[in-house]
Amino acid sequence: MKKFGIKEVVATGIGTALFVVLTEVQIPLGVIPNTSLQPRAAVLAFLAAVFGPVVGGIIGLLGHALGDALFYGGVWWSWVFPDAIFGILVGLFVKKYQIKEGGFHGKNIALFNAVQVIANAIAWIVVAPVLDILIYAEPAKKVFVQGIFAFIGNVIIIAILGSLLGVGYTKIGAKSSSLDKED
Repeated sequence: MKKFGIKEVVATGIGTALFVVLTEVQIPLGVIPNTSLQPRAAVLAFLAAVFGPVVGGIIGLLGHALGDALFYGGVWWSWVFPDAIFGILVGLFVKKYQIKEGGFHGKNIALFNAVQVIANAIAWIVVAPVLDILIYAEPAKKVFVQGIFAFIGNVIIIAILGSLLGVGYTKIGAKSSSLDKED
């Protein structure tokens, strides 16, 4: 297993801060309450794909919990844990995406999007609604509809913005890193 070093610590801190700041950047999906297109999902997916499951899990957990606490006055845990799970699942395939190595194109973009669709389905169509029912005794029909809309919104924003972040990083960031040790 890869060492959790300074790059991962910095990525976790910056990623968590970005996730929190982007909590209020939302485009509502319509008639379903509490569901929207959220760029923070793309940032989470991108950072998990670059730095792995530990960074993705921490950003999803801390970023969502802090964002909820700061902007909504309370933490909705049944939606915090799915973001952590999502970050972990996307991060599990970090080596296959080849973002850091400059190879994020074609098959690797397709793999990233296949993984994010599956991870989003697990997080938002299964985990979030089940936790809503178990923790908050929410009505099943309501939370499964919300989960499906959250899934759709996340898949769309990550497919577009997450893929663009990965392509941009692989073209620019993979060639040089400002986090290298100095001699």
